[in-house]
Order: sequence, then structure tokens, then C-alpha cells
Amino acid sequence: MLRICTPGRPSDILIGPLDLAARVDEALAVQAEAFGLGPEEVNVRRQIVLRHLTFPGARALGATTEDGTLVGFVYGMPNDRLHWWSTVVEPHLSTQGHQGWLDHSFVITELHVHPGHQKRGAGRALITRITDTADEPRSILSAIDVESPARALYRSLGYQDLARRVHFPSAPRPYAVMGAPLPLRRP
Repeated sequence: MLRICTPGRPSDILIGPLDLAARVDEALAVQAEAFGLGPEEVNVRRQIVLRHLTFPGARALGATTEDGTLVGFVYGMPNDRLHWWSTVVEPHLSTQGHQGWLDHSFVITELHVHPGHQKRGAGRALITRITDTADEPRSILSAIDVESPARALYRSLGYQDLARRVHFPSAPRPYAVMGAPLPLRRP
């Protein structure tokens, strides 16, 4: 368990293992708040998360307050080229000469921190802790293709753009696919 202490903040944040299947609704409430999702999208994502957790090597970490309130989470798994995400991003990576990134990579599937708990190091701690447990030599993820605090965090950890303007079915905005060698860079 990792404790993140922020001077002037009312409580610490604890980073540790998360039984995401048991706390999926809490996690999706954090994602909805952080990502602006409506109830219908949350219901769709609930089924996706539960399906992902059945994949070999899938694991999750949570960020909780001292009273156990979930305020952030990350989950991921070793990449499989047959998974839906890989089939969507592969042509974009191939066009850029980066298709090899789909092999031997750990995918960060979701990473979200409640807006009221952002800028305290929880996102950084979640992603570095989960990738530190990966056997793969690199990590890949997708993020909305705009300059944002999330993209700045990923870049600070060593992620770089592998493909941009990637359109996922039903997603209103394009995404960037980013990759980094493991272990991730530390400040």
C-alpha cells in the first residue's frame, strides 16, 4: 500500500490492490465524474470492464481515502492483438510504422481520478505502480487527442504519440495512441 500525503489536504490517498469487479459501480462513478459520462454510457462500460477482467493478466489498483472511498482507479492487461482495441488501432499504428508496439505490451485500459482528488499524484502513482508489475517491456494506452493534463502526465512518464486522430466507433472525439518503454520514467 502506498500513501500519498498532500500538505493542506484533509486526508491522505492510499494506492493499493482493487477488486474492480466488486467495486465496478464505484469505479464507474469516478470515471463518469472525471470523463463526463452519462448513465447509458456507464451501463455500457460496466459490461466492458467486467468482460476485460476475465482476460488473462488483467489487474487493477485503486486510490482510496482513509475511510475507504474510491477516488481513482487504473486497470490494464497484457495486450492481445485479437482484442477489439488492438484491431481498431493496428491500422493507425501500421501507417506510422509502429505496429510492433501491439506485441509484448501492457495496455492501460482505463485510468481515472475524481476531479476533487486530481493534482495530488494519485494518477501518477496508479499508472507507475500497475506498470511496475508488468512482465512486458513496454506499455500502450489511448487518450483523447487533445492537449490535457492526462496527456501531459503520460508524456512526463515517457509515453510518446504513436498514432493520432484515431476514431473509435461510438466515440465522439478522436484519440491518440501513446507508448512508453517500461519501467516508466520517474520525476
